[in-house]
Amino acid sequence: MTAARALLDSRPTPHDASIAYQVMGIWERDFGRIATALDHLRRARDLAVRSGSADREADVLATLGAALVHSGRTRQGLRTMERAVARGEGVTAARVLFRRAYVRWVVGDHEGSLSDCRRALPVLRKEGDVIWTARTLTLRATVHLAVGAADRAAADFAAAEELWAGTDQDHDKAKAVENRGLVASRAGDAPAALRHLDEAARLYESLGTPAVMLTIQRCGVLLSAGLAREALDEASAALTVNGQATRAAELRLVAARAAIAAGDPALAAEHATVAARVFARQHRAWWHAHARLVLLHARYATGDHSARDAPALATRLAGLRSPEAVQARLLAGRLALARDDLAAARVHLTSAAEARRRGPAHVRADGWTALALLAAATGDRRLVLNACRRGLDVLDEHRMTMGAAELRVRATVQGAELATLAQRAARSARELLRWSDRWRATALAVPPARPPADPELARDLTAFREVGSRAEAARAAGSPQPALDREQRRLERRIRAHALRLRGHFDDDRLDVSALLTALGDEWLVAIVPVDGLLHAVVCGGGRVRRCPAGPAADAAVEAERLRSALRRLAHRGSADWLPIVAAGARRLEACLFGAALSHLGDGPVTVVPPGRLHGVPWAALPSLRDRAVGTSPSARAWLRARRIAPPDGGVVLVRGPGLVSGGAEVPALARDYGTATVLADGSATAGAVLAALDGSRLAHIAAHGVFRDDSPMFSALRMDDGPLTVHDVEGLRAAPYRMILSSCEGGRLAPAGADELLGLAAALLPLGTAGLVASVVPVNDEAAVPFMVALHDGLRAGLTCAQALRDARTSADPATGWSFSAIGAS
Repeated sequence: MTAARALLDSRPTPHDASIAYQVMGIWERDFGRIATALDHLRRARDLAVRSGSADREADVLATLGAALVHSGRTRQGLRTMERAVARGEGVTAARVLFRRAYVRWVVGDHEGSLSDCRRALPVLRKEGDVIWTARTLTLRATVHLAVGAADRAAADFAAAEELWAGTDQDHDKAKAVENRGLVASRAGDAPAALRHLDEAARLYESLGTPAVMLTIQRCGVLLSAGLAREALDEASAALTVNGQATRAAELRLVAARAAIAAGDPALAAEHATVAARVFARQHRAWWHAHARLVLLHARYATGDHSARDAPALATRLAGLRSPEAVQARLLAGRLALARDDLAAARVHLTSAAEARRRGPAHVRADGWTALALLAAATGDRRLVLNACRRGLDVLDEHRMTMGAAELRVRATVQGAELATLAQRAARSARELLRWSDRWRATALAVPPARPPADPELARDLTAFREVGSRAEAARAAGSPQPALDREQRRLERRIRAHALRLRGHFDDDRLDVSALLTALGDEWLVAIVPVDGLLHAVVCGGGRVRRCPAGPAADAAVEAERLRSALRRLAHRGSADWLPIVAAGARRLEACLFGAALSHLGDGPVTVVPPGRLHGVPWAALPSLRDRAVGTSPSARAWLRARRIAPPDGGVVLVRGPGLVSGGAEVPALARDYGTATVLADGSATAGAVLAALDGSRLAHIAAHGVFRDDSPMFSALRMDDGPLTVHDVEGLRAAPYRMILSSCEGGRLAPAGADELLGLAAALLPLGTAGLVASVVPVNDEAAVPFMVALHDGLRAGLTCAQALRDARTSADPATGWSFSAIGAS
């Protein structure tokens, strides 16, 4: 811009002045200031005409045409492009054809775009025009991706990147990195896609160039990885700053897709309606068809099954060679089933099911879902179970390539319907147990990928603790610092982005029911399984598996939250008036959760495997479990794995964090009892020292304030002397403590996420080798917890399991404290 203005100040010829105004127009267009861009480009066109150069005029007309299309004036822009093509000759004509191909891609005319690329490439190559050849290859690859030709796209992107390597086109080189992300995304490799897109974003930022398309692509990757809320937030934020009408409509479409996945179909319908209207006004038929599909999905999610145009839309999308034609066929089949039109459903679902053999994982899973729905509608139980198994296998392999536990958790959403269809088809109690465990807490099946030694990540984690400590101190002093809060959020984003880029590995771990029954011995395991809103208690033990209907899942969730609230009041207000309220709530909740199942239990210890949204239940408060050794596990598989973990040779670690009302008074007493324990307190309990001591220990006890982050469970933290110790820190352990005791706050809380998954501190520890964990599921009274913790450790030193030691410690504790702690795991 500076050079263009300087040129204009030097009284240039019309030819050179035309170039200056064209440069200014391109700059304004790319930063979203379309009106100003059009003013500059029209002036550039007029000067080009005065210069007498047909090539100059053709070049400006091509730029003007693209800007008109981005402003929403599609027909005018395409007519301008036609004039540009007619005026240009030789290499200029080829460059104009490239720009018309670009405009046609924006509009959705993929065949026309590919045709222009085919015409332009031989000329550009013959003239040795490396830059425009690479740009044309990049565009052709992008169009190939849009129509599902991923292999062709990858080949063109690779050829273009090789050409860019010999140029100084830094922006285009950044675009090449972005393109690697697109290819990885279409291949279903979300970690690689996010890694490339984050790198491209850094390059764009260093160049100071706009990256609205990168935002759109990143939102798509986040959505494919199950991070719907993040995708919605990013798209919504970009909508407020982008001035290009075309890109704004595309952001609306992304936001609509994300809103459906985030469980807000009303917002999705609002965004999709606007997007469809804008695409129609811009004469962008390809985009309009996709916006219509999202709108139909949104209406279907609200319970509106009246749409009759889904079959025609599916045919239209297939004609456009859209990969989303499968989703349209699947939706048409669902709508037909809702109308009890089995004949129409068979046509659409059979067509959608053809996708199960090819394409990315999510497309193949849609194909298996279509087959399962058709089999369920026709009563073919065996085919239902086979289709569900094959579809979940596809999603398993895809999900386990993700190194971040959060990504694996969020990515389970697509398989929820397959798991539910299989649960409905299960006839025996054993079948229901296997299928409920098949898609429950699967993210805990393998340890999270440990980040490689990364100085940048280490610096970010250290800075996060320091800033968090300063922000907390400022709030405590009554002078909060918004700048510190902003810096903490920025560091959170950086740390989280690093975790999401990690790759994982696949570990096929299925539940062996016979092995489970053998391992239980005289113990009992009760899996609580929701099927179509009703809970079923599956009782395992005594060599048998039994199934008992229980209460409505919604009622159980309400009663659980009421009981937690009553326990909080009992613990902190100390009023005996709350005890009858707690007892009555516990009776109601027990009836909802177990029904008649408790009558089948023997006298041994009980492990409850609840659905994700019921992991916060204070199980010891339930009447039939108060005097028993009771624990929980995220899944039957997780319990079986924990039972097989051998205790390590490590020692005992005792940690006392700052700011406890009790001062962590149990720690000195426990230090005397254990004798040789490692004690970290009074300034030595820093995050680094604590992590080093925890690694491979036999028993760890942490008395520290904690914060559970509902908005971002992976940043739930324990407060150390130098700031928060987060779940991200814990995931870096080589081996978690064999047993972990958290005596304060809500360290045992787990956030439900994905299909039936969990996030939180316990969810990070269990895959790393923790066999037993004791923590509170509601806030506890610090002072009352001190004698309870001493009694608990007495039991552990006597050889009891965590659940047994909790049972014995409850006999001498006040109910609010005793009932608030739970044992998680199997030891």
